Amino acid sequence: MEAQARRVVVISTGGTIASRWQGTGFAADAPGREVLATAAIPQGIASEVIDLFNVNSPRLTSAQQLTLLRTVHEVLADPAVDGIVVTHGTDTLEESAFLLDLYHHDSRPVVFTGAQKPLGATDGDGPGNLYDALLTAATVRDLGVLVVFDGKVHAARGTVKTQTLAADAFADPSGPRVGKVGFGKVSILHRPERPAPLPLPAAVSLPRIDMVMHHVDADPLLLETAVQAGAQGVVLVATGAG
Repeated sequence: MEAQARRVVVISTGGTIASRWQGTGFAADAPGREVLATAAIPQGIASEVIDLFNVNSPRLTSAQQLTLLRTVHEVLADPAVDGIVVTHGTDTLEESAFLLDLYHHDSRPVVFTGAQKPLGATDGDGPGNLYDALLTAATVRDLGVLVVFDGKVHAARGTVKTQTLAADAFADPSGPRVGKVGFGKVSILHRPERPAPLPLPAAVSLPRIDMVMHHVDADPLLLETAVQAGAQGVVLVATGAG
């Protein structure tokens, strides 16, 4: 008897992987099905698409991130789903992936991917990244939220964008990557430690938290401005000695 296809849901949010030339620049406007159509689907996988929103990721809002978080949990409420792929712009991909991992309580993976080159580029990296993400989402378990890019599998926690334009865009400077994808298989090299997940936030918006960078000749101006603007918390990016 033929094995049942593994069901992977692709949640499309925009980004370069969905971007086309608009005359003065690139903008995300391609629907998820068009993005998915550029990639080969790994054997034994049945895919479906949710078009959640279509934005260039520098314009992503925390409200949209919360919508993505809740959508992922709604999709995983269906036990017939084997995994999720989120296509996302690279500029804020690390932030969305980390946010979702804070609340991820399921053994099934949520795999973020995207592209450094736009939809339809002759040497585009989107189709290969999407293939690898689909394969990863269908096969791995108990690894939390992942970032799959350029044949590499990274844990959401600790992974940041380290290259502005290069295909190998993401890395975790603090630890080893989770695995790699090649020759039609996912090889797990390292299993990240993950703390207990948080309960889903009840609020529909997040509090204002500002970031202030310390530098030579820094003074309290930006810190005081953040407080006056209503920040409920401040992340101070300080020097090595704190």
